[in-house]
Amino acid sequence: MTLTATTFASPALIATVPAPVRRVEECMGTVFSLDIRGGGVTPEAVQAAIRWLHWADATFSTYQPGSVVSRLSRGELTPAECPAEVREVLGLVREASEASDGYFTEAPHGFLDPTGIVKGWAIERTSDLLAAAGSTSHVVNGGGDVQVVGEAAAERPWRVGIAHPLRSRRLVAVVSVRDAAVATSGTAERGRHIVDPHRGTPADALASVTVVGPRLAWVDACATAAFAMGPDRGLAWIEELPDVEALAVLPNGRTRHTTGFTHWGELT
Repeated sequence: MTLTATTFASPALIATVPAPVRRVEECMGTVFSLDIRGGGVTPEAVQAAIRWLHWADATFSTYQPGSVVSRLSRGELTPAECPAEVREVLGLVREASEASDGYFTEAPHGFLDPTGIVKGWAIERTSDLLAAAGSTSHVVNGGGDVQVVGEAAAERPWRVGIAHPLRSRRLVAVVSVRDAAVATSGTAERGRHIVDPHRGTPADALASVTVVGPRLAWVDACATAAFAMGPDRGLAWIEELPDVEALAVLPNGRTRHTTGFTHWGELT
């Protein structure tokens, strides 16, 4: 009979290892999950992070006519009259648009819609709130877009599965990350919703693009822009960017990736 190491662990040692804190919350039309390891974060801090997520949803929603972004789109507010967070996001959108030759845009459907970056930005900010509250090891996941801090356990990175866009309940790859972000843009959840702004029609040359890098707001924008560009231009563009790598799934199920993607992950 093989005995596991925990068979011989003392009660005192077990008691010093805090149980993970996990929360699941519906927000922004998807499901968010928080997985916090190593203790150090109070329940009040976790709840404050959840409240902030809902504030971000109410502020940036394009579906709620009374949201700040909806009012800004209709000209009822100026950027100066908006919360600082809105101005911050609009600045990030402009940076992403310039870096991607306009493939990332603030008005993909003809009206102000920064949602291509908002979810990633909100997840990143939630992670920052948890870190400021004392967490050194956690993952914040919003509909498959992930910001990771620290490690899942000592000398063991977090492993993030990338859903296959064409095969239900299958993974196309798994990435191992520390202090990094993973974002996917594609057709699996919302259909053909990403527009090629240069053609004015939905992008259809890819099934999904996953980008891995340090911070989720930028990674999220890169995934959206690369999807709009298509496989050739999108992957070539990602290759030129520092500190990010990408995996693309074509409509026929085949995969392509940047040269450094295998540093982060492995295909299943």
